[in-house]
Amino acid sequence: MNVTVLQFPGTNCEYDTQYAFEKIGCDVTIVWHKDTNLPENTDLLVIPGGFSYGDYLRSGAIARFANIMESVQSYAANGGKVLGICNGFQILLEAGLLPGAMKRNDTLHFISKFNNLKVVSNENIFLSRLKNDEIVNIPVAHHDGNYFIDNDGLKDLEKNNQIILKYCDENGNENSLNGSVSNIAGICNKEKNIFGLMPHPERAIEKLLGCDDGIIMLKGFLK
Repeated sequence: MNVTVLQFPGTNCEYDTQYAFEKIGCDVTIVWHKDTNLPENTDLLVIPGGFSYGDYLRSGAIARFANIMESVQSYAANGGKVLGICNGFQILLEAGLLPGAMKRNDTLHFISKFNNLKVVSNENIFLSRLKNDEIVNIPVAHHDGNYFIDNDGLKDLEKNNQIILKYCDENGNENSLNGSVSNIAGICNKEKNIFGLMPHPERAIEKLLGCDDGIIMLKGFLK
């Protein structure tokens, strides 16, 4: 599988992402934000974590205007698979490729730690190798991960099984990590080809470093 990873000024997880996907047998190409076209053989596009453009203005708000984003919009509209992780999720929201918005964590602090997630819906390629209600332990590292959507939008997410991950404790009881509406940690679009999550599965691929739960998540795209 051919994976394309975007790189913006301030991106800091592109090489972690490259390593993670190469570990599961993928060929990875990193594409600079000033480029105008994605590689034609792209099977999966990943927008990784970091602080694109220093997260000035709003997280992801400047990155949405990058040269490469026109090609991203076209790729996604044609059914291409897209995964946005942390800052990548924020960029997808700002670009209108996923519904909702990100606010500052309700604690007003940067949160960096391993945190449990509960699989809410595996009716998508990304989480297809996991079971509903299964718990994974994945690192988070964000200051603006407080996901917001209005009540009507939340109902749409629930109706269409677009909520894919929620923050929880080790027993699967939902909890509030950062103030996100309904404890949401990850969502997808209605067509289920665009995915965004705040936690970092690419940082959970080595047991030596604490956990390898991220591997099974990323392997979903190999189907």
